[in-house]
Amino acid sequence: MPHMLITGANRGIGLEHTRVLLSRGWHVSAACRNPDQASELKKLDPGDGRLAVLAYDAGQADAAETLKAKVKGPIDILFANAGMMGPKEQSFGSSDFDAMTRTIQVNALAPLKLAEAFADQVAKSQMKVIALQSSRMGSIADNDSGGRYAYRASKAALNAIGKSLSVDLKSKGIVTLIFHPGWVRTDMGGPNGNLTVNECVEGQLDLIARANPAMNGRFFHVSGEDLDW
Repeated sequence: MPHMLITGANRGIGLEHTRVLLSRGWHVSAACRNPDQASELKKLDPGDGRLAVLAYDAGQADAAETLKAKVKGPIDILFANAGMMGPKEQSFGSSDFDAMTRTIQVNALAPLKLAEAFADQVAKSQMKVIALQSSRMGSIADNDSGGRYAYRASKAALNAIGKSLSVDLKSKGIVTLIFHPGWVRTDMGGPNGNLTVNECVEGQLDLIARANPAMNGRFFHVSGEDLDW
């Protein structure tokens, strides 16, 4: 039975990935910060042991190792999906050192720690995919509006980490994919997005299903378009 480990699984894109893969017969280890409050996630439980809802706080340095103790066996897809927008004010002159540091911890360093913790289990699977939920706002070439210092910096850092993972884990047969999900109608993306959550997830899962060495370390729009760094 194929197995996905996904963080940020209690809402939005993470919740929909969980729903879709459970409907396809997968085993899903669904990690979120407060499992006791993840009512929508728990409603997805098919009752046959294929869904494990696990505690994971991306802002904690030991979160990946704590999670590792609870997730056994090969992992076909490790999806570092948990993330945050960062402080409300991110314009020039309003930078908040502590808030920016936390945003980078959650959006960039936590996915690196996940990869370090679970790379061997990914390497033992059939699919061998690590997926990182980035953003086009992490593209330096695409930045023509400025601002959003914490979020942009954190996602640019994640892109750099993803590229290095693609090099360092290549010998294990792992393909690392870096995603911009598109503008999705979620709590984070707001109501005006041009994609539904399901459209985003189906697009990402299609890219993952086609993962191969030629895709390793590339930055993809959900449409399949390569994005500039």
